[in-house]
Amino acid sequence: MAENEVDLDSIIDRLLEVRGSRPGKQVQLLETEIRFLCTKAREIFISQPILLELEAPIKICGDIHGQYYDLLRLFEYGGFPPEANYLFLGDYVDRGKQSLETICLLLAYKIKYPENFFVLRGNHECASINRIYGFYDECKRRYNIKLWKTFTDCFNCLPIAAIIDEKIFTMHGGLSPDLNSMEQIRRVMRPTDILKPAEKKQNRFGRR
Repeated sequence: MAENEVDLDSIIDRLLEVRGSRPGKQVQLLETEIRFLCTKAREIFISQPILLELEAPIKICGDIHGQYYDLLRLFEYGGFPPEANYLFLGDYVDRGKQSLETICLLLAYKIKYPENFFVLRGNHECASINRIYGFYDECKRRYNIKLWKTFTDCFNCLPIAAIIDEKIFTMHGGLSPDLNSMEQIRRVMRPTDILKPAEKKQNRFGRR
């Protein structure tokens, strides 16, 4: 299946079909479909600022960590897109058992509603972290390592912070102490990894 043959609405429908099922039921998308989600979302992330400037009303959501059925309940409570605008603050993968469904639904909604649905980068959207805490193993078990690398390429282009109504500053878990102004954040170039303080004097953020 070529990327131009991928049906985004079909992907979303299949991801939502498990609503009402016993938690843990998987949605096995085609590898081609997942690669499409990563590639298309990456293009959108790069086209939008690394420091987003958003307007209220918008629902702000914290860590999901692969708890896919919690994510579905969150949407049931707050409204499935496009009923409400959303900003997620990172940590979509690792620890939980369904990181793939979680990140795929978030990327699909980002592609479907690019100006109403936003996802920031958390420290677990980083190869050195999710290599250890579960996402790598899930990708390897259900698909292959190459697909995990495709996700890494996508994660390296995520925005890192957002300002809402010019007064509310949001991020995952803190920025580098070397970033002292909004303009410095705007100048961070993507794609970029999340680097530890000893590794580089610029282009770094996040926490362990």
